[in-house]
This record gives sequence, C-alpha cells and structure tokens, in this order.
Amino acid sequence: MKIGILGAGISGLSIGKLLSSQHEVEILERHMEPGGIAKTKNFDGIPYHTVGGHCFNSKHLDVLAFVFSKILPEEKWDLIQRKSSIRFKNREISYPIEFAVREIHAFNPELAYKIIEDYLIAQQDLSNVHNLEDWFVSSFGKTLAEEYFIPYNRKIWNIEPKEMSHEWVKEKLPIPDRKAFMQSLFNELKDNMSHRLFYYPKNNQTNTFIKALADGLKILFGYNVFSIRYSNRNKKWIINDTQHYDLIINTLPLNIVPSLIENCPLEIVDEAQKLRYNRITTMLWESAQTSNTWTYIPEPESIFHRYIHISNFAGSQKSYTITEAVGERSYDEMANCGRKDPFLKTPLDHNVSDHAYVVFDKNYNTSKDTILKYLKQIGIYTLGRFGEWDYYNMDICIKKSLELYKLLQDEH
Repeated sequence: MKIGILGAGISGLSIGKLLSSQHEVEILERHMEPGGIAKTKNFDGIPYHTVGGHCFNSKHLDVLAFVFSKILPEEKWDLIQRKSSIRFKNREISYPIEFAVREIHAFNPELAYKIIEDYLIAQQDLSNVHNLEDWFVSSFGKTLAEEYFIPYNRKIWNIEPKEMSHEWVKEKLPIPDRKAFMQSLFNELKDNMSHRLFYYPKNNQTNTFIKALADGLKILFGYNVFSIRYSNRNKKWIINDTQHYDLIINTLPLNIVPSLIENCPLEIVDEAQKLRYNRITTMLWESAQTSNTWTYIPEPESIFHRYIHISNFAGSQKSYTITEAVGERSYDEMANCGRKDPFLKTPLDHNVSDHAYVVFDKNYNTSKDTILKYLKQIGIYTLGRFGEWDYYNMDICIKKSLELYKLLQDEH
C-alpha cells in the first residue's frame, strides 16, 4: 500500500517510521527540513527552540521503547533534572507555586495565610466547573487562582480564562491533594510530573533526534499542499494532482485542512475558521548564569511569559536564555522588554512562529469534534498537536502515532 503523510513534524515522522517497513511511505513537507515546531533554529552555532523547550520523557513505556530501541539509543541522551522557578512579586520562588507557600510566607506572611485558608476551603469539586477560571478557583482556592493562575494563563493564552475550556489541564499541571499541600508547608516537596526529569540529546540539540526519526524516510521537501481529493474511479487520494496514494495521514492544522479538500461541506470549513491558535515570538539572549531550566513570568508588566535557560540542558560555554511572548512581537518590543531585566544581557536573535499553541476557547470542542468526525467519515486519518488540535507534547505525539499504527495494522 502506498501511504502519503502530510507534514514531517514529530507525528508525521513517527508514523512514517512505523509504517515504512511494511508499506511505501512518502511524506510531503513544505519546509526544507523536517521537525515542525520541535526543530531548533541555529544562530551563530547556538541551537535554540523557537516554540517551547521540546524536551523528552514519557510515562508510556511503549513510547520510551520505540524511541530508545528504534530511533536514538538511551546512551545518546542526557537525563536532566528539571529545575523551574516563578518570578512572583519580584521574588524568585519554586515551581509549582502550590508547593512554594513556605517561600511566599518568608516575604509576605499575610498572603501565605490567605493562600492556605482559601486552598483548604476550596471545594475541589470539578463537577460544576464550566471554564478554566472556575477550575483554578475550585482546584487551588480563590487567592492562588487570582494571584497566579488566572493572570499567568491570561497572558500565555491571550484570552480570558473564563472564556476557555478547562479540559486540557489534565496531566499538564501538577495537582496536589490536601495531604501533599500540607506536607509542602513543612517540608520541601516537588511535583511528580513525568517531565520533572527529561532527556535531551547529548550533542545538545533536538535536531539530532529529528534527523534520526527522518533517516531512511522518503520526504519531499518544499512541497506545499494546496489540494486534496479522492478519485472514486482510481480509488486513490490525489494531492495537488501530482501525488497518488491508497491512504493519507494528515498532520497539517485542522483549521487549514478542510479548505484544501475538494467539495468539503461549507459547514466544515466554517467550523475550521472558528479554531483559534496562538503564535509565539521568541528571542535568544546571552544571559547571566542560573541553575534553572525554566522561569515562569506571571506579572502583566512583562510581555514575556517564560524564560527557557537552554544552557542548562543544551550545554554551552556561555549562558543563553530564550524569552517567549504570545503573539507576533517585533524585535524592538522583545529587546526593550528584556532590557528591563538585568538577567538578560544581549539580544541575539528573534523569531516569530506560525502555529504554536492550540487555544481551548468555548468553540474548541464542537468545532474540533465536527471536523474530526468529517475527516474520519471520508477516510482521512489525522495526527499531531494541530492535526488533532490538542495540546500534545512530543511524547504524546509519538504515543498517538503508535496507536494509529496499531489501528492501521488491524484495518489493513
């Protein structure tokens, strides 16, 4: 069977690798290199991420087995201890914030008392939660929600949390129970999320992993998909009137794909237009030294929402930090904001992404489900953060590829 895969990001490469031993696989990629949003950009010999940090770990044993046995052996990765902090009230405290109340007490006892009081009376009953703001209040209490979670999420999503779905947060945030919260008031406590430890290639750039994924695959670079149609006469999927496939797997964004499909119903195209996403602007800086890997910035005074301290996992002789801001920001905006922080020394490079993060607004579930149902109905499989329109990390993209591979084995 000849299979066409639209997009050579982590999802497209993973499913391509899995299928290539049994089928003829061809990947169509509009850029001149693979990797999608996971790949690093090179500036003067410094590899840096333009969308997030893209570290790797997984609680899924089949994902670890696939990566370490089929792609890049475990000995070619460094295992890094994540050390994150939060810039809070002009102080630096530990992440996650719900385990840092002792640190808050050291400079603002009244705020710490209020956080504890509100946390302990929070219902933590999610049955009546209808939006992200309510979810934060129910899960962490009113004070912690208003002082940190709501302003931070307002900044990173560029939308009011009360206008967002809360469903994406499962397994994305460390959620303490009351016992763990109380223990953290007396003893240092850390979250147990899978990425508290993460793997990063020993040669200090994710592109090493991406190249290993792409090795041996047939990829047509510089190929921009502008039409998708199915020929009932030939029983083939036809891309751009040039490529013919028995089956296609899409990893292109759901807000784009319906407009590419011949005779796609207008209501599906309309639903696609309702899907929202954020672009991300990043700036690479030479910076002061820190032992952190990430620093989160909830204060509205800064356009940055996160610092990624790449020198602490993508080792280099100097210290480098990536600053991230939601939306399209100019070089001057990024540089001027960074110059207010003495930690950031010299701006080096500037990048604006296209699709970076899915926005979970009130249209999210209906629009996404309608499009996915239509694609399934016409026989198009779809994968990935934007192909499934979900907040997937690298390991979940691989996990979904493994699941699709098993499904295709059963069906074909």
